[in-house]
Order: sequence, then C-alpha cells, then structure tokens
Amino acid sequence: MLKQIDAVIFDMDGTLIDSMWMWKDIDIEYLGRYGIKLPGDLQKKIEGMSFSETAVFFKEHFNIPDSVDKIKDDWNQMAWDKYENEVPVKEGVFDFLRYLRKQKIKTGIATSNSLELTELVLKKRDLFSYFDEIHTSCEVGKGKPAPDIYLFVAKKLAVRQQNCLVFEDVVPGIIAGKSAGMKVCAIYDEFSKAVEEEKKKLSDYYISSFHDLKQYYE
Repeated sequence: MLKQIDAVIFDMDGTLIDSMWMWKDIDIEYLGRYGIKLPGDLQKKIEGMSFSETAVFFKEHFNIPDSVDKIKDDWNQMAWDKYENEVPVKEGVFDFLRYLRKQKIKTGIATSNSLELTELVLKKRDLFSYFDEIHTSCEVGKGKPAPDIYLFVAKKLAVRQQNCLVFEDVVPGIIAGKSAGMKVCAIYDEFSKAVEEEKKKLSDYYISSFHDLKQYYE
C-alpha cells in the first residue's frame, strides 16, 4: 500500500475522527428553526459538497432567508461545542501518523468542512502538528466528488498525484481521490455502512480501522 508513496492525504470527518453522526443532529436542529423537517435523502444529496456549497444548497433548496455567510456562521457555532468536547479520534490514527512522520512521508488534510472547525478539532485532539498541509474544499472550484481538493493538496505538498495515497470514508470522497489519479484506501464508518460494498468496489484498499495498517509497517 505504501510502496512509492510520497504523501498521504486524509479526509477528516468520518476518516480521522468519528464525527459524521453530529451533522445529522445539527441539520435537524437548524432546519427545525424554520419549521422544516429533515428530508430523508438530504445527506445523500449534500455528501461531498464543500461547506460553502452546502450552505448555498440549503439557502436555495429550503429558501433560507439568511446569507450564505450567516448560514455557515450558524453551523460553525452549533458544531463548535461538539467538536471541542464530543468528537473522538478513530482508533489507530496516532500510531499511523507517527509512522508516516518517522518515514518522512508528507501528510495533508483535504476536508469538506470549514477551516475554523477543522483547525479546532485537530488542535483539540493533538492532531494538528502531524500535518504538513491542511485545506478545505472551500478553497477550490468544486467539492467532492470533483478531484479539485486532492489535486490542490498534492500541489501544496509538492508531490505528484500518482505518488499519493488517500484515506476516505464516503463514496464521493473515494471518487474524488481516484479521479485525481491517486490510490485510495476506504475506511469503515458507521455513518456509511449501508454502502460498504460500493466503497470496497471503488477503492484500491479497504480497512475497518487504522489498526489494520500495522501489517504494512510493523
């Protein structure tokens, strides 16, 4: 898996940290403010979108009167406490990150989340120092499944995309990594267990947790 790999790029939510559950709760609470019931297919529609793209979708689809910036600010405030106190790091993450550092393999974050929440949780969970580049889909043209964010992070890391390994937990993210010409390892997450077979089919590798990677470096 790690042969001829110069950089490993990680999605964050659902990949490094167990946080996908909280966004459904936030969506229910946020839409409830406007008397709107959470549509059953909402997560499928917005999966992979950047934070900004999702705010635009909410504004247009649900006719939210606030500006896109106000919507994002509200979400940041609603998620802040959960990210600070309730979101754990997935098992095996620190061991793998320490190994990558030891091997001088570059590391990056390519997330659809906001930069504010990304930096908050990475610092609170002592992950921040393990990454050479941290970027969000809001910095590029399109969110996942477009390859933009992965190509952007590879460029920032000064590595060729064919020498990058991506870790992702959702289908649009896996497609984004593959479309960028990178190898992709899918990881199990409770939130996306209904599409496990699709994740396995689309990716180059599959792990149930980062502990599974010890066979590659021990």
